[in-house]
Amino acid sequence: MVASDTVITLKGSVEIVSEFFFAAINSILYQRGIYQPETFKRESKYGLTVLTTTDQGLLTYLSSVMSQMESWLTDGDVQRLALVVSGIDSGETLERWQFNVSVDNGTDGSVEISRAGNDENKSHNVIKDNIIDNKATKMGKKTVKEVHDEIQAIIRQITASVTFLPLLNEPCSFDLLIYTNTSAVVPKKWADSDPCYIMNSQEVKLRSFTTSFHKVDSMVTYKEKDEWEL
Repeated sequence: MVASDTVITLKGSVEIVSEFFFAAINSILYQRGIYQPETFKRESKYGLTVLTTTDQGLLTYLSSVMSQMESWLTDGDVQRLALVVSGIDSGETLERWQFNVSVDNGTDGSVEISRAGNDENKSHNVIKDNIIDNKATKMGKKTVKEVHDEIQAIIRQITASVTFLPLLNEPCSFDLLIYTNTSAVVPKKWADSDPCYIMNSQEVKLRSFTTSFHKVDSMVTYKEKDEWEL
């Protein structure tokens, strides 16, 4: 890991964004009770105490997704990551946490949605070869510490989400959806997916962070409580 006062390169930016996704996913799964609290451990990151899963199946799944994510981020192919929370009994999408990624990659904006299968948790550890171009040696203007301070604010918001999100009144599962450019090479075992949007939903925008290469905007959409079957 690069020092906190180091200026960020493309490689460093990819590492920061991937680490943020890993931390954010873990925080959401803990705060929303998707996994039991005793399966998480406390760690210090971003100047905060963050929760990280100790469930080996989940760790394997997330590691494989993050490996593929890093490859796509390096090539500028990621447009957004969505964590979808669905009721196991109802099959309904109850929450949709979305992280939009902006990068200057010169693509045409066409999108393909891939579902990183999750059934404890369908791990697909296929890593695309990185394409190294002149952006790899470019130096950014922000330091790691400056970016970590911005990320800290987002993690705090995720932690505070329990104060405004409705209770999840049934056992839930989650899926990870990754939106890529249509030119991206998608592993064969990854499946195409619908967006899993929520009808009659409320949306809360969270903070964003930027490196000199990527900008990540965050939001959560949820089903209103009075729409649920109690």
